[in-house]
Amino acid sequence: MDTLLGMRTFCAVVNEGSFIKGAESLDMSAALASKYVGQLEERLGVRLLNRTTRSMALTEAGQAYFDECAQLIADFDMLETVTRDRQATPVGHLRISAPVSFGQDRLTEALAAFLRQHPGISIETKLTDRFVNIVNEGYDMAIRIGKLEDSSLIARKLLPISISFFAAPTYLAAHGTPQRPEDLLAHQCIVDMNHRGRNNWQFETDEGTRMISVKGQYLTDSADSCRMMALCGLGIGCAPSFVVEDDVRNGHLVPLLTDLTHAEHNLYALYPHSRHVASKVRLCVDFLAHYFADGNPALSSR
Repeated sequence: MDTLLGMRTFCAVVNEGSFIKGAESLDMSAALASKYVGQLEERLGVRLLNRTTRSMALTEAGQAYFDECAQLIADFDMLETVTRDRQATPVGHLRISAPVSFGQDRLTEALAAFLRQHPGISIETKLTDRFVNIVNEGYDMAIRIGKLEDSSLIARKLLPISISFFAAPTYLAAHGTPQRPEDLLAHQCIVDMNHRGRNNWQFETDEGTRMISVKGQYLTDSADSCRMMALCGLGIGCAPSFVVEDDVRNGHLVPLLTDLTHAEHNLYALYPHSRHVASKVRLCVDFLAHYFADGNPALSSR
């Protein structure tokens, strides 16, 4: 007898609660299922099931065997799937969520390079600064910036992201330039509501972490909107450095409090927990990790 087939039959019967339903799940007759379980019991030398014409129940030995057997079958199936994935040309469709400011340039360039290497894979990106529910909304993975709180997801760090504080020269000429974190309390600040701390901006100083609760006329859910409002002279903004690096370089925005360090942020690739991660997801995450590790220095520079 095929031992693995006997184990599958036994587990199916237990999971379904009867020989008839267990056999149906494996597309075999109840008589054949009973035969396979009987042969398994004979091979093991123990009774796994107490059964009558009306009922069926696991013996003590049967319960212990079932617990181990179910895990062994799952491990075997995963091993087969992983092995096939490694031998096969990766194919499939990937749905990815990413922040607008990062996704429209840097991520798009990275994904273009990935698609050139894997012509059997197609990608759909949803660029939004909203924190999507990956599982409920049907995404394979998401790219996010900032501290993570959802332990139901696997997080792969891609690279550190520096945070900049900035304002337009016209705003600073009219209201002065802050020299210390507490000076921000006297200024109009542009608050990104997608920031984990929202209006609570954190700084690392020689005395430790400082938390400043800023306020202002304008709240947004977009780093790009924060940048634009700062360019219009409405106040002081806070966003990932790569969002404003060109404006800082050409003098349209002035970096502030550059001698201080903002609480660390990182860029992550997130995907759901699973005993087997689909090869298309694993390939994409690995590619992005190497892609950003090999270049794009502006992403981590102030």
